[in-house]
Parts: sequence; C-alpha cells; structure tokens
Amino acid sequence: MLRVLACVSGGGTNLQAMIDAITQGTVRNAQIVGVICNNKNAYALERARNAGIDAICISPKEYADRETFHREFLETVNMKKPDLIVLAGFLVVLPEEMIRTYQNRIINIHPSLIPAFCGKGFYGLKVHEEALKRGVKVTGATVHFVDEGTDTGPIILQKAVAVEADDTPEALQKRVMEQAEWKLLPQAIDLIANGKVKIEDGRVWIKA
Repeated sequence: MLRVLACVSGGGTNLQAMIDAITQGTVRNAQIVGVICNNKNAYALERARNAGIDAICISPKEYADRETFHREFLETVNMKKPDLIVLAGFLVVLPEEMIRTYQNRIINIHPSLIPAFCGKGFYGLKVHEEALKRGVKVTGATVHFVDEGTDTGPIILQKAVAVEADDTPEALQKRVMEQAEWKLLPQAIDLIANGKVKIEDGRVWIKA
C-alpha cells in the first residue's frame, strides 16, 4: 500500500479529488496518511479531518527563520514515512534536503501545459491570466515530478483543455480544475501506486 502525504495551501479541491478517487476505488493500493498545510484557515484542513485523515498546519510565519521552518517541516514529513508526497496546490518552496531525500517521490500538479506558463511567479490564478493575455487556444494541466527547479521535473501526465472566447481567468481556472487537474492527479497516483511509472534519462515512461 502506497503511503501518500499531501501538502496543500488553500481550499484543497485537488486533495478532495484524491480522497474521492481512493474511496471510489479509482486509485488502487494507496492511502493518504497525512495532510500538511501552511495556512491554518485553509479549508483543506477540514476536508482532511472530515475524511478521517490526520492534518497539521505548519506555517513559515510561526518560525524565527526559514531554516528553522524547513527543519521542522522536514521532520514532520519524515514522521509520516511517506512513499509519495503530493503537492496539491502547495505554495511553499520545499527545502532542498527534502527534494534530495525524496528524489522521484514528490509530484506536483500545475495548471498549464508545461513548459507553457510555468516557473517562478506562475501559480494559481496568475497562470490563467497570462494564458488569456497571450491568447492561447488550448491550455490544460500537468502532473510532474519535483526536482530542484520550478516546474522543471519529469512530466508524468498532461491533459489539454480548450480556451473559450469569453473566458475569464476564474472561468478558465474552474474548467482546468474540473476537466484536467481533478482527473490527472488521481490517475498519476494510481499509476505510481501500481508500479506503472518509470523514469529514464529524465523522462517518464508509462508501462502498459
């Protein structure tokens, strides 16, 4: 059974998609062993507790410096003994030591078709604002492994979503979530939990 630890910052819609997929059997051989959030007021914490999942808030604001926060954060992660860490809308930069320790065991969901509209400064609604400003006809979401860069790790899955002529950033964000993010993240977890994902030469290969 794959031990999954989810890290979130906001409402936790992707977390809910994970919980629902595991409950419904769409994701097999996996369990969420904990949720870490950096915002004590985030609804994601309530989602976790409603599902009987241990949830904790660890915020950088509560520590004297970033180094102390990183140490406490990593210790909390380690206590959960995760096989896979899922960044489901987590807006905190991970400690480098954590990325090294859990190499190829951390995945992230990003609301664009990487390498478009990704990297430093591209998160949340900003991604969709830039997509509309650029006038793209197709956008989407990407699940990728996390490395030392920003949105630069090996891509696992992508799904395209059409951009409508009258889209607002909020409308586009909602469609990308519903049509891509909430489907891709559970799918990626299921593939990993069942030994279907292989990384070779910086690329991901999905086994039949």
